[in-house]
Amino acid sequence: MSNCIVAQSGGPTAVINASLYGVIEAAFNHPKIDTVYGALNGITGVLDDNTLNLSEIFGHNHETLEQLKYTPAMYLGSCRYKLPDYSKDPATYEKIFSFFNKKSIDYFFYIGGNDSMDTVSKLSKYAKEHQLDVKIIGIPKTIDNDLVETDHTPGYGSAAKYVATSLLEIAHDTYIYNLESVTIVEIMGRNAGWLTAAAALARTTYSTAPDLIYLPETPFDVYLFIERIKTLQKNQKNIIVAVSEGIKDKDGKYIAAAVSGSYDAFGHARLSGVGKTLEYLLADQLGCKVRSIELNVLQRAAGHVASYTDIQEAVSVGKAAVETATQGLTGKMMAIKRLYADPYVVDIQPVNVDLVANHEKEVPKHYINDDGDDVTTDFMDYAKPLIEGETRLNYKNGIPDFINILHLKR
Repeated sequence: MSNCIVAQSGGPTAVINASLYGVIEAAFNHPKIDTVYGALNGITGVLDDNTLNLSEIFGHNHETLEQLKYTPAMYLGSCRYKLPDYSKDPATYEKIFSFFNKKSIDYFFYIGGNDSMDTVSKLSKYAKEHQLDVKIIGIPKTIDNDLVETDHTPGYGSAAKYVATSLLEIAHDTYIYNLESVTIVEIMGRNAGWLTAAAALARTTYSTAPDLIYLPETPFDVYLFIERIKTLQKNQKNIIVAVSEGIKDKDGKYIAAAVSGSYDAFGHARLSGVGKTLEYLLADQLGCKVRSIELNVLQRAAGHVASYTDIQEAVSVGKAAVETATQGLTGKMMAIKRLYADPYVVDIQPVNVDLVANHEKEVPKHYINDDGDDVTTDFMDYAKPLIEGETRLNYKNGIPDFINILHLKR
């Protein structure tokens, strides 16, 4: 018998714990796996020997395990840790694999986005070069939907559903006033506009909102933006615009200024304020009510409006990861492959994680209109199935009854 360990990394989603649920349930039922451990705060939990015994926590409590499936964010906590190159820092890798040996770990599952897949790739290569028999599998997640080799990522469908729902509610709020207004909604998306594009799903037979959509994949021209707003104002009172935080000008410079020129641990510029930047710009030009709304972290872990399709797929990739590892494969990421569009059918398949790590999937050109201010019907056909279905949460004292995460606060 051998053990496995699972960890979560990067930004949260509404369904990342559903993937954790899938790993735990599949591992509990697999004859090759004895104990299931969880590393707290990503790979740093392995480095610090900071773990939970998930077999003890969930092994005899099916009701709590089910509660985990519908709890947003990360039960095991997260980190923003970039694993160094093992040729420059072998001690870090020796510490990780020493921990695996001490705990009799034969399988490591890492749930995360692009940077997490980089960790999976590095650990897999190190294990292969040093003939260490630990199977390492990546499980995708990100609301940004920017991982390559997969049709979409778990987490995107629920975030897209939240964005669309929020845009529709903003439209209802906006239309009640008999005055001219422009509302700018800033949505996450540094280099890939998938989440902002999902704002188009808010449109109904009575609402065109958002009236304009701007993604990082298309250069943003401030002058054309102002003129487009003025043209729309000739025929409608209220205009709602969805913009990605990472929209850039023709020279590739972010419209939102980097805060003090600072960068995060992965070298990404910290962006702030594209909504406010455009709000102040339009207020000077239009002479009407202009406001900006930043959805910010609200779109990342809105479990109350999660997509049921998203949850089910997140569970499936977790279960498939266990099956893949126990078959002897390593250095893989579980990918969602769309087999049919109508009816919507997918399959979960392993792909080489090296094809995923350090690559970024942008919104393709045929999903963006020629003017660069809206999405096409091709995108709508792609995205609609991903937000289908509603969750049936349990409520306590009027709010969702999510799983206890007191262990993350200690």
